[in-house]
Amino acid sequence: MVSKGKPSPRSAVKPLPDAQVAKLAASHRLVDPTAYYPTGPRTPNEAEINAQNPKATKRLLAGVSLVFRASCKTKAWGLEHVPETGTFITAATHVTMFDVFVPMMSLFHQGRRPRYMAKAEMAKWPLIGKWFQLVGMQPVQRRSGKAKDIVDTSIDIVTSGRPLTVWPEGTVTRDPQKWPMSMKNGVGMIALESSRRLGYQVPLFCAVTWGAASINHWWPWPRKNVVMCYDAALDYADLLEGMDGWGEEPPVELADELTRRIRVRMTEIMAEIRGEQPPDGVWDYRTMSRIKE
Repeated sequence: MVSKGKPSPRSAVKPLPDAQVAKLAASHRLVDPTAYYPTGPRTPNEAEINAQNPKATKRLLAGVSLVFRASCKTKAWGLEHVPETGTFITAATHVTMFDVFVPMMSLFHQGRRPRYMAKAEMAKWPLIGKWFQLVGMQPVQRRSGKAKDIVDTSIDIVTSGRPLTVWPEGTVTRDPQKWPMSMKNGVGMIALESSRRLGYQVPLFCAVTWGAASINHWWPWPRKNVVMCYDAALDYADLLEGMDGWGEEPPVELADELTRRIRVRMTEIMAEIRGEQPPDGVWDYRTMSRIKE
């Protein structure tokens, strides 16, 4: 399936200035997510590590880290929020194909091994496609009628005790200025139904990355700034009230509301990282236009 529209070019946004990174460093503890345990000593989840092709994962992680160190200056804050044990969901922004590696690399360096939903075409990429499958990729068939299967598989992953990373926009943002665009409510359904089955609110974190959109990957030098925030867990306990009476699945309006909260929070965090005011309204993928909320 071919995605609608085309992402805006690198020229649509300016690189993240050093002065803005310095401003963020004054408010947050910025660490290097390309290194192991950047927030300090942790207990790695050995069961997850050993269950997910440890040798292949270690090689891929080393390769990704090397590429990031060579092509950009990557910093992050909030990685101390990553749980050492138990299941959780990470909802990540999708500004470029490059920045999807930032939360993956960061969580791996924190001793966790999430499964992550990715378009099935990636599994066919030369060389790296096989690695993706070895280190936890859950292929997503982005065809009509497959949405429920994707949600069901994701719920099974979360309720089995494994963390899950999703990109709720479903594809690279089509917002002309690369802000988070409209999202399907799958992530809301996954979080709500997983919480109901487990009997508690599954931790849900927003991971927002900015800076990679301006990188020329053929000639990335001088290195650009890339910053990620791994936010504190998003509270949605109010949406779980009465969950025993939902029927076969969570109400659509609750899934829509949780998904909206995720997008709003992502936009707030991205505005802080960029030091900019987001535009009014949200870019709607269906109409390829900005709409009021």
